[in-house]
Amino acid sequence: MSKPISQTRQDKIYDIFNYTILILLLLIVAYPLYFVVIASFSDPKLVATGKVLFWPKSFDFKGYLEVLNYTPIWVGYRNTLFYTLFFTFLSVATSLLAGYSLSRKAFPGKVIITAFLLFTMFFNGGLIPTYLLVKEIGLYGNPLIIILLGAVNITNIIISRTFMRSTLPDELFEAASIDGCSHFSFFFRIVLPVSKALIAVLVLFAAVSQWNSWFNAMIYLRDPGYMPLQMALRDLIVNQSAMSMASENADMGGDAVAQIYLVEAMRYAVIIVSTLPIMCVYPFVQKYFVKGVMIGSVKG
Repeated sequence: MSKPISQTRQDKIYDIFNYTILILLLLIVAYPLYFVVIASFSDPKLVATGKVLFWPKSFDFKGYLEVLNYTPIWVGYRNTLFYTLFFTFLSVATSLLAGYSLSRKAFPGKVIITAFLLFTMFFNGGLIPTYLLVKEIGLYGNPLIIILLGAVNITNIIISRTFMRSTLPDELFEAASIDGCSHFSFFFRIVLPVSKALIAVLVLFAAVSQWNSWFNAMIYLRDPGYMPLQMALRDLIVNQSAMSMASENADMGGDAVAQIYLVEAMRYAVIIVSTLPIMCVYPFVQKYFVKGVMIGSVKG
C-alpha cells in the first residue's frame, strides 16, 4: 500500500491562500441572501437605520402579514406559475426536438441551420423592432407573448445537440431502425429516457429565467391582472424608493414614515416568498446539473 504524498510548504501555503479566497467569495455571495432573510424577520425601523447586520433584531412579522393581504402579490404568483409552467414546457420541447434533429448526420442542411441559429445569438433586431412586430401581429397586451418570447433558446439547443451527439451515436438509431423504429419512436422511447440529466438542466434554466423575468411584462402587457410576481416586487421597490426620496425633501408625519418602514419590510418578505419555489425545486435537479452541463458543453 503506497503512502500518501506529504505536502510541501508551498502546497500548504497554496491551500491556505486558496481556502481563504474561497471563504471570502462564499461570504460575498451568501451574505446578501442571509441579510434578506434576517431583515424580513426584523423590525423594519432597525433595518432602515442600518442596525441589522449579522442577526435579526426585534422579531417582527409585519412584512409577511402585509404580503398575505397584498392582492397583487398573489395575482402575480398565479400568473408567474402559469407563465413558468408553459414557458418551461415549450422551451424544453423546442430545445430537445431541435437538438435531436441537428445531432443527426443524415439531417440535410444542418450546418446552414446551425450557422443561422448561432448568428441570432450575436445579432438581433433590438427592442423597438421587436415591440413593433409584437404589436403588428396582435400580441401586444396578450399574456401569450410572455410565453412565446425567449422560448426558443439557442444556447439550450446547442447544449442539447452536443449532448445527443456524444451520447446517442447514429449507429444506435440504425440498429433501432432495423426493427422498424422511426425517428419519433426513437426520440420518445430512447432519447428522452437517457437524457434525464439534460432535461433537468434545461428545465432549471428555463424555469429560473422565466420566474425572474419582469422586463417583457413591463413592455408588452397593460392589464395589471396579467402581471407576473416580479412586477409586483418591482412596484414595491419603486414605491419605497419614491417615498424615501419624498421623506428626504419634505417633513413627513409619523404615519408616512411608518408606511415607508412597512413597505421596506414587505420588500424583503416578498423576496423570500418569491424565491421559495425555485429553492424548493433546485435540490431535486441539482444532482443532474453538473453532469448535464459538462456533457452538453464540453464533449463533441
